Amino acid sequence: MSVEIKLSRFNRIYRPGELLEGKIITTLNSSISYQSIRLTLNGAVNLQVRGGLAGVIESLYGVIKPIPIMKKVVDVRSSGKIGSGTTEIPFSVILKDPKEKNLGKFYETFHGGNISIQYLATVDIARGYLHKPLSATIEFIVESDKDNLPPKPIPPDMVIFYITQDTQRHTLISELKSGGFRITGRICTQCSLSDPINGELTVEASVVPIRSIDIHLLRVESILIGERIATESSVIQETQIADGDVCRGMTLPIYIILPRLLTCPTILAGPFSIEFKLSIVITFESDLYKKPSKADPVSSKPWMATESMPLELVRTA
Repeated sequence: MSVEIKLSRFNRIYRPGELLEGKIITTLNSSISYQSIRLTLNGAVNLQVRGGLAGVIESLYGVIKPIPIMKKVVDVRSSGKIGSGTTEIPFSVILKDPKEKNLGKFYETFHGGNISIQYLATVDIARGYLHKPLSATIEFIVESDKDNLPPKPIPPDMVIFYITQDTQRHTLISELKSGGFRITGRICTQCSLSDPINGELTVEASVVPIRSIDIHLLRVESILIGERIATESSVIQETQIADGDVCRGMTLPIYIILPRLLTCPTILAGPFSIEFKLSIVITFESDLYKKPSKADPVSSKPWMATESMPLELVRTA
């Protein structure tokens, strides 16, 4: 015996004011009786603090109480029978009814390291005390209502940057400090989630050959714990825009497609926040590069030059 939920949209993307439609599909060797078929919709912000992000006392709590967004229970069918073979039972439920009260803000679906915003649909077929119930769960993706979105396109917020040995706050290898380098360009720091991040970069000068040029997309997750804020930055995507030494004076295009489930509109809520950053990483040829390193991948190394800037992500209509 098996049961599954099949949603009407293959991409499983819905907006709060829309209907969540689909079918409950059962596959049975023989007919069964049931007391009820119930569909439960749950949405919550799940927070957790891993050891090292906060103090010892805070880390003992581990998982913090989730922030509820929605919980809706719908009786699809009352008691009855389901025949053998495959049976499809349709359902339809509105996610956010304007008449309902005490609903939390519908944040967009997001899967991070310490913060997860998730929406689940669960079906339970109750068969009485002597029989194990049949159940299935599926995740659906929520995006912001179009009525609350700014029109597209948003004006690009381009930031001009330059990277030299004097802009670096970490220790550089002697060849970079003495020889010097200069990389300039511009990049978009406010971007629609449906659009790529655009920009350009030029290596104006560098005595030391360049090994690669990469753009790191980082998420910055912050959680309020008592009177303290635990914050962690992690790389979620690396995009290489140059491999090997680059011709001086040549303009290189920057074009980055955002990963859907690992990004969401920038959120600055009370108990938590989700922000993003861009980091331009220039890796130079060095014998130290070939030596194994256990350092944090986010941290800068002596044979690297970096420039970081905040990235605001928005959803547009």
